[in-house]
Amino acid sequence: MKARSLGVVFAVAAQVALAQPVTPKEVALPSLAPLVESVKGAVVNIDVRKEVKGDELASLPLPLRRRSGGLPPTTQGSGSGVIIDSKGLVLTNNHVVADALSIRVRLDDGRTLEAEILGRDPLTDLALLRVKGKPERLPSVALGDSGQLRVGDWVVAIGNPFGLAHSVTLGIISAKDRDISAGPYDQFLQTDAAINPGNSGGPLFNLRGEVVGINTAINAAANSIGFSVPSTLAKALVPQLEARGFVVRGWLGLAPQDISPALARALNVPGGEGALVVSVTEGGPASRAGVKDEDVIVALDGIKVPSASALVRMVGLKRPDAPATLSLWREGKPLELKVTLGTRPDVEGIGAVERPQEGDEKRPAAPRLGLAFDDLDPRFASATGLKGGAAVVEVTPGSPAEKGGLRRGMVVTEANHKPVKNRDELLKELKAVRPGDVVLLRTVVPGGGRGLQAIEVP
Repeated sequence: MKARSLGVVFAVAAQVALAQPVTPKEVALPSLAPLVESVKGAVVNIDVRKEVKGDELASLPLPLRRRSGGLPPTTQGSGSGVIIDSKGLVLTNNHVVADALSIRVRLDDGRTLEAEILGRDPLTDLALLRVKGKPERLPSVALGDSGQLRVGDWVVAIGNPFGLAHSVTLGIISAKDRDISAGPYDQFLQTDAAINPGNSGGPLFNLRGEVVGINTAINAAANSIGFSVPSTLAKALVPQLEARGFVVRGWLGLAPQDISPALARALNVPGGEGALVVSVTEGGPASRAGVKDEDVIVALDGIKVPSASALVRMVGLKRPDAPATLSLWREGKPLELKVTLGTRPDVEGIGAVERPQEGDEKRPAAPRLGLAFDDLDPRFASATGLKGGAAVVEVTPGSPAEKGGLRRGMVVTEANHKPVKNRDELLKELKAVRPGDVVLLRTVVPGGGRGLQAIEVP
């Protein structure tokens, strides 16, 4: 009976369709060629030369692990990018250019130009490049407003998939605000426009020729599921990447989680949405403002907070030291608190290794040792009870620091039996060592374990 009923429905639908014939004009789609021609020149292919490191290096045969002169071997990579300013600013993905020894961009008109990294933000996988020299007639396109996109809107991706330069694909916006667990600020656009390896960093255009996304990731196990960083996020970060080389974000100093319907009932929170505060960093901005555990934040400066991840993104887009108003529920009653945001701790060490100024005596790095470090994250200090130290944010594979047992995430509390309160004190101690010396470092690892490492200075 069910099959027969469906057959009747399909038959009726067919009769309705035949009763309303469609003219050729109505079924014909306009060509996208004019759109592609107007923007294609601003899309670049990116060729990157990188040093082979880590597991990739270990997998090479011994004769190939060193080049002539004893230098490490290199490998070639490729991706895509888009010129967003005629003075030569190129937006792409961080993973395309991270650790690059050299970068070249190839334009649609046949030119190949050298480029350098102006800034990187691994947390959103964005990077800003600058073309070297002063090339003439550089085409550029504008960053549009991805917030105006609707699910079902047409989009066009242009890039360099598998080395097939300036390939064009068409699709729609499949979903918005996707969290794919790539980082704390995930807010991806999902599209079914074909994206493949090599498309990374390339633009996603709307039909007005504006960049609405930077193509970043795919679901390798699926078909036509790609993800793009929304242009509104990129537009907010580009000025910082150009000015300082990394992104400084606002910080509340609390740990949020999504609120379930059961938690909403238990905490007497109407609406069932918001960010539940599960812990507050002692002495942080939220703590000073009076935020408490089990508060539920439902709005920031009057803008609805639907989830914990939304709160993290909203705060991260605000500048440090900015005033903000938190609307929350506490013990079943609404409450508003004024807070002055702090600066998000650089736990990833992004700022520590970006564009150090020549002669900067406070550069938190020890290149001889293959080590970079930063001031201690207040959250780690609070969890471990440490009063000071320098956090290890980068260890170069094969370096003296790695051979000595240093790992990213450790905290150095002593150097050669002298207490270290911050990165500057550690830098001072490391600058004093000479070739052939052995540096003794006392460390704390995440979880509170203690250790002692010895590094031989080359």
